Amino acid sequence: MRGLLFLGMASAVGALSMDAYLPAVPALAPSLPAAPSAVGATLTSCVLGLSIGQLVLGPVSDALGRRRPLLAGLAVYTAASVACALAPTIWLLILFRLVQGLAGAAGIVIARAIARDRYSGVALARFIGLMLAVTGAAPILAPVLGAALLHVTSWRGIFIGLAAIIAALFGAAALWLEESLPEELRHPPGLGSTFRAFAHLLGDRSFVGYALSGALPFGALFAYVSASPYVLEDIHGVSAQLFSVIFSVNALGIVAAARASAMLVHRFGARRLLAAGLLLCAAGGLELLGDVLVGGGLAGLLPGFFLVISSFGLLGPNAVALALAEHPRTAGSASALLGATQFVVGAAVAPLVGVAGSRSAVPMAVVIAVCSCFALLPFTLLTRKEAPQPDTIAA
Repeated sequence: MRGLLFLGMASAVGALSMDAYLPAVPALAPSLPAAPSAVGATLTSCVLGLSIGQLVLGPVSDALGRRRPLLAGLAVYTAASVACALAPTIWLLILFRLVQGLAGAAGIVIARAIARDRYSGVALARFIGLMLAVTGAAPILAPVLGAALLHVTSWRGIFIGLAAIIAALFGAAALWLEESLPEELRHPPGLGSTFRAFAHLLGDRSFVGYALSGALPFGALFAYVSASPYVLEDIHGVSAQLFSVIFSVNALGIVAAARASAMLVHRFGARRLLAAGLLLCAAGGLELLGDVLVGGGLAGLLPGFFLVISSFGLLGPNAVALALAEHPRTAGSASALLGATQFVVGAAVAPLVGVAGSRSAVPMAVVIAVCSCFALLPFTLLTRKEAPQPDTIAA
């Protein structure tokens, strides 16, 4: 249980990095001051760091083991968060957010690799589902924490809070985290070894299919994260506090769906649950687009948000488990490609949601609908029927 909680919290670093200061995003521009596009770049730079960091730290963990890279990442993240709090200009904040993302990638990519070191088969899908249920608490608590801190401090205090949380996580890892990758299973360090591992993974049609099936819905998720403060607060007049409540309810859907996935995977298998999650995401995206186009208002908007976001509890853990299933010796590199693909898609859609300004929800709705529906294509065309695998738990 202690290991599950720690890995869930470590993999939540990315969500904490983006969600905690979302309630303060509308107030950030006049504070520094900065243009809305520059404020948006603070999100994009963090996502870029999370993507690049996974590509670097995943293979590093295959070569050096999981514990040391994870500790280093948590330590640098803590320092970068303090630097963000002290940033005097928007451009330095963008830079420090990039460093924060690079370091925070350690928690995301290495947590999945540790899970693959310890589990396989349905047991892996179940554990990742439980881990996501823990991770899902971050989007619930982070906006609430951010909104609460805004009552007593500015956006700078939010970054101090992030530094304190990750410093505590570093202490827990230093005391309790054991190495999960034996030395005899490690790969030689170096770019050659890394490129060979990546080439092997990208040559696996099924791996690519599961990676894209998980990455395209992440584009929908990032469109929601990027645009929802403006859509809900500026267009529909929602307060920062009510926004945090709405955001938390949607994240609670992830937790509930992830918990259900962990309970049902033994009965239905990871592939069927992934298919169900993809269909749920597509249905939510289409409902959301229809509501925005006909001007249905907030009452029609919220169910679409909930369907799209909660679907990640089903599709997320099962896409990861199926992608990692056949690559136990390159779990760090495989986890890196999975995560990097997600964040690259997220960074690519970020500029699109604001093309019509902060007073239109149409671009956001179009991006969410396209990403959620197109995710069905790689699943259908590239992946193969799930092969039975024994459930194993590492000693």
